[in-house]
Amino acid sequence: MEAKIELIMNQMQTSLNSTQLKRLASILKTVLVGEDAKKNACDCSQLLNSFLTAKRVEGCSPKTIEYYRNTLAMMNDVLDKSYTQITSDDLRQYLNNYEVQRHASKVTIDNIRRIMSSFFSWLENEDYIVKSPVRRIHRVKTATAAKEVFNDEELEVIRRSCGNKRDRAVVDMLASTGMRIGELVKLDRNDINFKERECVVTGKGNKQRPVYFDARAKQSLISYLDSRSDANPALFMGLCGAKRASIGAIEGRMRDMGKKIDVGRIHPHKFRRTLATHAIDKGMPIEQVQKLLGHAKIDTTMCYAMVNQNNVKASHRKYLE
Repeated sequence: MEAKIELIMNQMQTSLNSTQLKRLASILKTVLVGEDAKKNACDCSQLLNSFLTAKRVEGCSPKTIEYYRNTLAMMNDVLDKSYTQITSDDLRQYLNNYEVQRHASKVTIDNIRRIMSSFFSWLENEDYIVKSPVRRIHRVKTATAAKEVFNDEELEVIRRSCGNKRDRAVVDMLASTGMRIGELVKLDRNDINFKERECVVTGKGNKQRPVYFDARAKQSLISYLDSRSDANPALFMGLCGAKRASIGAIEGRMRDMGKKIDVGRIHPHKFRRTLATHAIDKGMPIEQVQKLLGHAKIDTTMCYAMVNQNNVKASHRKYLE
């Protein structure tokens, strides 16, 4: 657009004086560049919506879709450019400024980079742009800190500290299945197969998988369900008994529990990580642990599983000495 304005100005130099030329340049920029900006904003909005629709069709959850939308909308507002004009340097500068101004972690920055990569790769595949500018931006290196897991004694202390049958059943199910808290609260009574001690959960991307619980969890569930008099199909109810238990309510109960007993911070995901670690320590193949947890990529499973150093030492002596 700037080149067109410059061409018009050159052709009008012989017909207008300097004051008139300045006025013409101002009007052209206001009208043409402004309209071009509006068109770009409209196009960007439409392409973003089309991308989110594609992700929705692929099975991404509403929460993931909203995260994508907010992340990319913020990028659009800051860069204020057409997608065909955004360069690798623009995106690098954006990521750097985001990290500095918001004191964001490297993990957060890499998450934003991955969303950008997904979006611009989609634009490239759909022929809206020639080449994704994220291709030249490599994965952000992040520190890998060993995350804590519960030992057997701590699990028993947590279980004994539960003040009611509902909480005990929740703890036993999380500890023996390794399911996500979001998967647990969606379960209905009819989903449970007590004879086979298994149930089918719906995980990320609406993918279903079987999970298995032990005899202790079975007895805890039976005791809890026998204590209920409601007809609600939900497997776990709120303590007030009016509706299905929520993620936030269970997380809150566990935080309160952690403050009362000396086992460190308690949260639902720590049970999942504990199961993965114990399974690998006891010799379960990593591929089976991956299936158990419902991970699409085995790298994710490896991040969850913190292998006991004593087992590494024993394996070294067994296989290498």
